[in-house]
Amino acid sequence: MSIISFVGAGPGDPDLITLKGYRRLAEADVVIYAGSLVNPKLLDYCKPGAQKFDSASMTLDDIITKMAESVKKDESVVRLQTGDFSIYGSIREQVEELKKRDIEYECIPGVSSFLGAASQMGVEYTVPEIAQSVIITRISGRTKVPEDESLTSLAQHHTSMVIFLSVQSIRRVVRQLIAGGYTDETPAAVIYKATWPDEKMVKGTLGDIADKVGKAGISRTALIMVGEFLGDKYTYSKLYDPTFTHTYRKGIKNATAKKD
Repeated sequence: MSIISFVGAGPGDPDLITLKGYRRLAEADVVIYAGSLVNPKLLDYCKPGAQKFDSASMTLDDIITKMAESVKKDESVVRLQTGDFSIYGSIREQVEELKKRDIEYECIPGVSSFLGAASQMGVEYTVPEIAQSVIITRISGRTKVPEDESLTSLAQHHTSMVIFLSVQSIRRVVRQLIAGGYTDETPAAVIYKATWPDEKMVKGTLGDIADKVGKAGISRTALIMVGEFLGDKYTYSKLYDPTFTHTYRKGIKNATAKKD
């Protein structure tokens, strides 16, 4: 009997799927893909005759039923999901239903959009002595966020933050972040469809980012990035400091190290 392969499609650029994910997709008899978010060019990797189903109009029961029917026919199935399915991928509910039916599955990770966004901007979330943590979250909406994870609460950490599924409420996001301790001057950016051909990037501060996003016409499929990692403050890491000793290199006493 075949197994179900959950494959992370990457952030948009079809070249950013993993090699293992590409192989599964190229071999699949059946592909169920998130049509509202997955770049359709990824389907060009499918073999001739592969059956393709857009899950945008399907319910959970529809998806699981199609998977189960295909597995019974010994057809290989790929569930192609945007970015990496471990972040807002709704994979848990699918896995639990497969377990109930004793259907085996595997998970092949993908490049998350928050990683694609950082690469497109050429930034590092964990700048030494500026920020060493990344908070990935969303604003509360129809899917409720636990009170302890509200933007106002998380903002108290003053670290790098990536906010999914919230650009449509950018002004509410800004208000909550400032209420939590970020200032108007805190660097902020919004990136629409990172790595796609029609990508848009808006940079500013919490004081002006909402107006800039409005002028750019961005209202969906975008990430909000907030924190000093986007600003001009930085320090060099110890890893390549000539005075720093570690397992693979002995530091040179009195060598000159870069400070900024």
